[in-house]
Amino acid sequence: MIETVDLTKKYGDFFALESLTLKLDQGDLFGFIGPNGAGKTTTIRILSTLLSPSWGEAYVCGHSIYTHPREIRRAIGYMPDIFGVYDDMRVIEYLEFFAAAYRIDGPARRKVAERSLDLVDLGVKRDELVTSLSRGMTQRLGLARVLLHDPQVLLLDEPASGLDPRARIEMRGLLKRLQDLGKTILVSSHILPELADICNRVGIIEYGQLLACGEVSDLLAQVRGRPVVRLEVADDPEAAARLLEDCEGVAEVTVRDGLVRATLAEAGADTSLLPARLIAGGVRLRSMREEEINLETAFLELTKGSLGRQPDGARRGWGKLEDDTASSDDQLSKS
Repeated sequence: MIETVDLTKKYGDFFALESLTLKLDQGDLFGFIGPNGAGKTTTIRILSTLLSPSWGEAYVCGHSIYTHPREIRRAIGYMPDIFGVYDDMRVIEYLEFFAAAYRIDGPARRKVAERSLDLVDLGVKRDELVTSLSRGMTQRLGLARVLLHDPQVLLLDEPASGLDPRARIEMRGLLKRLQDLGKTILVSSHILPELADICNRVGIIEYGQLLACGEVSDLLAQVRGRPVVRLEVADDPEAAARLLEDCEGVAEVTVRDGLVRATLAEAGADTSLLPARLIAGGVRLRSMREEEINLETAFLELTKGSLGRQPDGARRGWGKLEDDTASSDDQLSKS
């Protein structure tokens, strides 16, 4: 559904996006992770045909961004991180206005608007003024707007930005529901744990370069290295650490915050030897578990030291060139 080959956007000597090669299949919920200015918005704007790349190719639903931009705009729903609303319109009027822009005519227009409101659970606000909506409800309205023409692909730029915890949870539920409907979704964010919960695939980007891409479990395994077992003992943790230092399969033992951390020599090592050694040494064991690596840890590990890959001049300009995200509703609604 989405494919890019060596996609690059360059401003002078600065690479906002460099040689991005990516492929998403139908039904993928893809999390595009990176700090502000990493190249996420640049990528989304190129895929939505609102920004021309310097070179490289991109296809959406089999259509090239160079030769078939109209077909791509009909097939996608693009939600920028910041979008304008018409304050003097009611919610249902706002959606009907954009349905008309998508050339949905007659009785079907109201039906389509009502359907979109139901999909995002905003039906109870149908007759409220847009200006009365909270930030979370406004985000829902923006999502309802891009669903009006039933797009196959959704490009969502920071949809959870500025939302409170409850609204973020509700947004995650909406995205999962849309995935269940067969939509292919690319959602960008710098809020790492949220995407780990809902996405079947993620990509980590920094300074315009895709550093890693794949299933969440694969990325975590990539940075896990040697497993670490955390043990809580009822007695002296220093004494427990000394007992485990020469235990078979253990590479290193440390004590931190009153807990014993045993780094195993390799994945799959027999951890049953650890409690056995402690019990034989007269140490009472309260708990033992393997430390988990989350997506945030993986991000920090994978992006370590990448600052040095950009020249000094590019680093000084970083973040200034990407987020030229003026409202593009009129362009996308043309067909």
